[in-house]
Amino acid sequence: MPGNSTEWLSLSAAADVLGVHPGTVRSWSDRGILPVHKTQGGHRRYLRSELELWQKSQNETADVALVVQTALRTTRMQITEGRLNEEEWYKKLDAEARQQYRESGRALLQGLINALSAQGPWDKSEAESLGYEYATRGRRAGLNSLDATHAFLFFRKVLIESMLSVFESAAIRSPHAWGEMFRMVTDFTDHILVTLLYSYDKHQRSVR
Repeated sequence: MPGNSTEWLSLSAAADVLGVHPGTVRSWSDRGILPVHKTQGGHRRYLRSELELWQKSQNETADVALVVQTALRTTRMQITEGRLNEEEWYKKLDAEARQQYRESGRALLQGLINALSAQGPWDKSEAESLGYEYATRGRRAGLNSLDATHAFLFFRKVLIESMLSVFESAAIRSPHAWGEMFRMVTDFTDHILVTLLYSYDKHQRSVR
């Protein structure tokens, strides 16, 4: 039975997960190689999800798509109301539209997970579906194409920041993994943005 990815582990339990001697885990931790957290009493604790992600990234022949998928599944997109209230496009929304847009971040994250989990190259239809969804949501809320673009870019920024946080917490040091993470996220979200703008343009042409 798979372990709980949010489970906190002791040094010896982390050594069991990684298949190495506890002394090796202690050394890696002290040298900043392995992700570690300290309790108030100074004891080392390890987050299972960070260890699993770190372990997947260590092999130079590792499937980087799998590393990114693992990171995405442990990503938590924290979107505070205060941060949203700073956005001009958000101020134009009613309560229902605000709730729908707050759900957009989770939909973006899940869509990217679905695309990268597919066999072979990611399926563009997932990104296109999200692009149309963002455009439809924006038009229903009375946003013009510029406002809808700003709204999408806001959620893309939150997604990238969340991914960076996961990679940093898991002490991912592979330049290849970092590069592929950025490429995958930007390729997917760029396709969403193009679809969003195409949908707005098509709609404007149809009402002329």
